[in-house]
Amino acid sequence: MKNRCEWCEDTFPEYVRYHDKEWGVPVTDDRVQFEFLILESAQAGLSWSTILKKRAGYRQAFSDFDVDKVARFSEKKIQQLTSNPEIIRNEQKIRAAVNNARKFIDIREAFGSFSKYIWSFVGGRPINNRWQSIREVPSTSEESDKLASDLKKRGFKFVGSTIMYAHMQAVGMVNDHTVDCFRHKEVEKEHQNFSL
Repeated sequence: MKNRCEWCEDTFPEYVRYHDKEWGVPVTDDRVQFEFLILESAQAGLSWSTILKKRAGYRQAFSDFDVDKVARFSEKKIQQLTSNPEIIRNEQKIRAAVNNARKFIDIREAFGSFSKYIWSFVGGRPINNRWQSIREVPSTSEESDKLASDLKKRGFKFVGSTIMYAHMQAVGMVNDHTVDCFRHKEVEKEHQNFSL
């Protein structure tokens, strides 16, 4: 039996798959960056398992995470989403997603891609941590503080340091698998071979 991070034990299949295949793997695809930006913002105050269970609903509701389409969502579309049971029906979070799509495009135009922008906060290289226990894993970092602050200045919503640290974990900017997890070494190897 594979040893996994403590937070992933005894959970549903999508959660285990997320841990085993996605969490900590470096992402340079802007569509995936945008997906996690929406999902992590939606998670605020909720569990990640709740969001994962609604991931397919988000994919459908938010045009397969096509940032250009989401940026054009109308007031009517926003109101429709507030009654969609397949996503978190929090109007502020839905409005934030549409707002953030527009700001995401601004960053893409300024930097060439959102990935180039966000990876600059870790110097273009993933951070490989070596936590012995889940209790050592932080909820924020100096890098997530700076990233959150910069995003807020650029007009993003629901992008506090805790949310952005979770985003950094999701897109492989940091490897926070504990050292006893079978994925730690695998992700570390992917990080060593990573280049923007």
